[in-house]
Amino acid sequence: MADYRKKYLEEVRPAMTKEFGYVNPMQVPTVSKVVINIGIGRETGDNPKAADSAVHDLQMIVGQKPIVTKARIAIANFKLRENRPVGVKVTLRGSKMYDFMDRLINLALPRVRDFRGVPADAFDGRGNYTLGIKEQLIFPEIEYDKIDKLRGMEITFVTTATNDDEGRALLKYFGMPYVKPGAR
Repeated sequence: MADYRKKYLEEVRPAMTKEFGYVNPMQVPTVSKVVINIGIGRETGDNPKAADSAVHDLQMIVGQKPIVTKARIAIANFKLRENRPVGVKVTLRGSKMYDFMDRLINLALPRVRDFRGVPADAFDGRGNYTLGIKEQLIFPEIEYDKIDKLRGMEITFVTTATNDDEGRALLKYFGMPYVKPGAR
């Protein structure tokens, strides 16, 4: 696997400079962090160990200990109590971020069944991209026999891009496999 930091400096930055006509290398957008979130919601009411299991799965995938997010307020309609675990998240920066991007793009996404690409329109207007994954089994670190439940996750790429076009181009140069128009 290629070092994505080196790839950014040698391939992505010159390509972005050429495409968008940046004058200063500091103008070129970068990926500043990757945030991964697994929502466990009401699952903890039935299974108190659900948060521990989600923490273990996410820690196996990213190699960093995630934090458990808790409900701030009680909502009776959702059968949710205050301070009950509702999710697990981790923020990656630096070399762990680049390693995760490499594994996601080159190993995990191609393992998705009937994979045609990721949607190119999931940007927030400021160059940040969020990708939803239905199950954690696409990552090679997860052993099928040791999981208790399939869990989806949201992966957010936070960039320094000022608009969606720059963010889309940045991730495209990193190798993000966007779906071809009309393929879905």
